[in-house]
Amino acid sequence: MTDHRVAIAATGGAADTHARAYENLHDATVVACAGRTDESVRAFADTHDCADYLDVAEMLDAEAVDVLSVCTPAGAHLAPTRAAAERGVDVLCEKPLEITTERVDEMTAAADEHDILLGGIFQRRYRPVLQTLREAVATDRFGSLAVASVALPWWRDDDYYAGRWQGDPDLAGGGAVINQAIHSIDAVQWLVGSGMDLAPGENPVSEVFAYTDSGRDDDVTTVEDAAVATLRFRDGTVGQLLGATAMYPGGEMRYELGGPDGSALVQGDDLVSWQFCDERDEDDGIRARFGPGGDGGDAPDPLETANAREFLDARESGEPFMLEAREARKAVAIVEAIYESAERGEPVSPS
Repeated sequence: MTDHRVAIAATGGAADTHARAYENLHDATVVACAGRTDESVRAFADTHDCADYLDVAEMLDAEAVDVLSVCTPAGAHLAPTRAAAERGVDVLCEKPLEITTERVDEMTAAADEHDILLGGIFQRRYRPVLQTLREAVATDRFGSLAVASVALPWWRDDDYYAGRWQGDPDLAGGGAVINQAIHSIDAVQWLVGSGMDLAPGENPVSEVFAYTDSGRDDDVTTVEDAAVATLRFRDGTVGQLLGATAMYPGGEMRYELGGPDGSALVQGDDLVSWQFCDERDEDDGIRARFGPGGDGGDAPDPLETANAREFLDARESGEPFMLEAREARKAVAIVEAIYESAERGEPVSPS
């Protein structure tokens, strides 16, 4: 059995989540971290019992590392990924892979050149209720899927943006769409795409029309805190997206899919509705398991644990990883199209 030695680039909230995920796994050890300040790296190293560095390349040269978890600000994922690739170290990268498809493609090219595994984090794919919803799409339980709607009605106050990388468009790449709603974007394209025969890397979304806005003062941030978009999928399904961090006090994420043969609604952690023309024996069990009061399928805490588990299994076995770079790129391409559509005022096809 392989003992996967993991280093983590960055020491913030995402890095802590990654570390806790690895600590849940019997065959992974966090051996080092790299951050920007002595105080932050020492605190992280003390918490997670690992070596601390102020430079990713120095860390990778000094430590025997199998995997680098990249948890730097979104627009700073490319450099540590290149450093790892050049040293033959596999990379598991926090969402999004990068803030533009061009930068994602540079990461992918580096991974291909040095024959490493590059994968992404989209932990909501590992929620058992969404996996059950995806299976329903893939087996045509909805019939010809008509509508797929996702909503993220969240709230972030000005302190979340002011003076932080989340409010800097050069580091964040944007606001509510790329930093929060990208989880919903990835989930909906993954759900709907399961019913299509797609070529590797082909995006199931064919066209986007969007509006974005920010209600914040420019001295707080210029990134958007509200966005709505319509999506046209390749199979004709119509999609809706709401992504916001401007809706006090914040609400629960929602996923709603429907067609002529059935519909389903997931709100927060609960399956609120699961109704089909051809009721099956397992449907009562699905409603009991995922509905209010159910166990939710016993998802791990943090959910990233399952994401990391599959990545480590893939690097050991050589089997495909669900969120390899070209798959994780799809959400970035949709986000990019949303921003371009909002700026141009016309439909845009993801690249």
